[in-house]
Amino acid sequence: MTNCSTQDVDTVTQKLDLVFYVPVLVFGLALNITALVVFCQLLRKWTEPSIYMTNLALMDLLLLLQLPFKMHAAYHKWEEDKKLLCSFLESLYFVAMYGSIYTIACIALDRYITINHPFCAKQVRSRKNALIICVFIWFFCIGATSPIYTFREETAGNFTCFHGFSAKGWSTAIIVCLEVFGFLLPATVLVLCSVQSIQTIKASKSTSDKKQAGVRIIYSSLAAFLVPFTPCHIAIFLQYLVRNGIISDCRQQKNIALFIQVSMNIANVTCCLDALCYYFIAKEVRSTKDSLRLSISRGRTTSSSDV
Repeated sequence: MTNCSTQDVDTVTQKLDLVFYVPVLVFGLALNITALVVFCQLLRKWTEPSIYMTNLALMDLLLLLQLPFKMHAAYHKWEEDKKLLCSFLESLYFVAMYGSIYTIACIALDRYITINHPFCAKQVRSRKNALIICVFIWFFCIGATSPIYTFREETAGNFTCFHGFSAKGWSTAIIVCLEVFGFLLPATVLVLCSVQSIQTIKASKSTSDKKQAGVRIIYSSLAAFLVPFTPCHIAIFLQYLVRNGIISDCRQQKNIALFIQVSMNIANVTCCLDALCYYFIAKEVRSTKDSLRLSISRGRTTSSSDV
């Protein structure tokens, strides 16, 4: 990587951080805490979707709790003896981000099984299995983010937390695993499950209003995933090209540095999008799921009897 100062970009992103982080922190905490209260106390029956949505709210809260530290790190350098604390906070941030990604993918897969394979769903879906999957997501993300503890530069003096990963953190193996397993794989699961679920809903014998409700739910989950997470993973790949000397033009490097900071801020907005999407559609999911499953089952039974 050539010597190209991005100090002017850092000055701009400091102001952008406040513009993004303060509203996201305030509204995200309020929405996700409210969602947890609803899922844990007010819902009469603990179901598979409510387990996944509770896990999603917990992941979002974990990410939100890192934002004050990120805001502090944007304006203050940390002392050398706080490197371990910084790596711990960085790992929690990525555990929350990728835990949210995998939880959203699991919600889409659970919805797909319910809508497209209603008979199989009775055998595959259960509250116990949903809980096991959520626990696995936590352990998987904690294990997958553990290399972050080795990414901090071994330099003396104060440092900037949440910035300045060493060359090891931008190695080809790390970035390929991040892009493929952290984004492309769950994104593929989400898109394929969503497309097939939409096709099944439109082909069902449900009323027009219920079809539209089901389709809106799926489009909401797609938007809550693709809008925040796609730009930041494109930016990570571009920054990988910069850190490995493939992009050497200083102006392009500055643009990419700005892009990655803005896109990461947009990714944090998912804390609010998740709460809005999954909290406000929870009742709609429950009211439409049974009727859709019954309609689809009747349609398949009719088709079988005609053969």
